[in-house]
Amino acid sequence: MTDNSSSYLAVFLGSRTSAQWKAWEALSEAERNAKGQQGKAAWHAWVEKYKDAIVAMGGPLGKTKRVDAGGINDISNEMGAFTVVRAASHEDAAKMFENHPHFAIFPGERVEIMPVLPIPGG
Repeated sequence: MTDNSSSYLAVFLGSRTSAQWKAWEALSEAERNAKGQQGKAAWHAWVEKYKDAIVAMGGPLGKTKRVDAGGINDISNEMGAFTVVRAASHEDAAKMFENHPHFAIFPGERVEIMPVLPIPGG
């Protein structure tokens, strides 16, 4: 069994209908490529800074399928990527993502951080 104490799931969110995404799309291809390179470098620097706290790098998320009593359906949501970090507190985990390139450079809107809780009765 895995000990999840002090683990936090960070979900990177954004919408293709957001003002940030529209501004990104309004850039020329050259401007987007330049910002993309800047963003990738900043993201790698963020990973290097927090490498000892990153439990699971995670990665980008693809298209979503929802499964429920009605069957399987394609849906869309705002989730774009995830990672798992370890921190002394929820606040400390959140502070790792202040000014993150996901929204400071790329057209993402936010990162939501939540504790990974133990399985009840586990």
